[in-house]
Amino acid sequence: MADVLVCVKRVPDSSSEVVLTEDAQAVDGRYAGFTTSPHEECAVELAVQITAATGGEVSVLTLGDADAVEQLRSALAVGATAATLVETDASKLGPADVAREVAAVVRAHEAGGTPHELVLLGNDAADSGDFQVGIRLAYELGRPVVNGAKVVSVEGDTVTAHVDGPEGVETYRVPLPAVVTIREGGVEPRYPSVPGRMKAKKVAIEERTLSAEPTGPKRVRLTLPPPVPSNVQVLGEGAAAAPAVVDLFEELGVLAR
Repeated sequence: MADVLVCVKRVPDSSSEVVLTEDAQAVDGRYAGFTTSPHEECAVELAVQITAATGGEVSVLTLGDADAVEQLRSALAVGATAATLVETDASKLGPADVAREVAAVVRAHEAGGTPHELVLLGNDAADSGDFQVGIRLAYELGRPVVNGAKVVSVEGDTVTAHVDGPEGVETYRVPLPAVVTIREGGVEPRYPSVPGRMKAKKVAIEERTLSAEPTGPKRVRLTLPPPVPSNVQVLGEGAAAAPAVVDLFEELGVLAR
């Protein structure tokens, strides 16, 4: 039996234009809305699949304000059974702070009789680009770690993780307890059903406070890449454009003469 803890984060929805906050320290989500990172949605799905196969349970954890409960309930609606909110201003935390707080929750739950043999996190933070938390957490807990896995399974006391490498898929096997960071693309997250959402509303959220004063993020600022230039070629007007359209289709390989 493998009990899995999945760490999720409330992040701005990236489906619209990306806008930075005035201090350029984060992505501004006031107009875009908020969601869960695709990496973490896949982590939740993998956790549900793993526990279904091994008989364990899925817990979810987030660090943030009261609004972040929305992301916890989304995970509860698709199969998680317990959730923890470490209430804080997430913008004041750096990767070292996040890793320390996740480790504190893992230790507290273990002391209370709920050990998390496997901890899954998103490969990187969708809003700040931090890739450090998984490795820092593994160091805090003294566990092996695999980064960037797309498919994860558990058999007995061993975790098998498949990672896209430069020459193909790489397979790693590490003993439990372990930490694995997840990249999207290996599984398709399930969509919450209406009964799932109703059930999620009834789950009591465990609330905790920070275990120590945060040291804060060390980033200088975020920058947006320059917009990709677009070139427009006018092929012509009306029927006179037909020959140019045919030539273009041939060039693209969608039409054979």
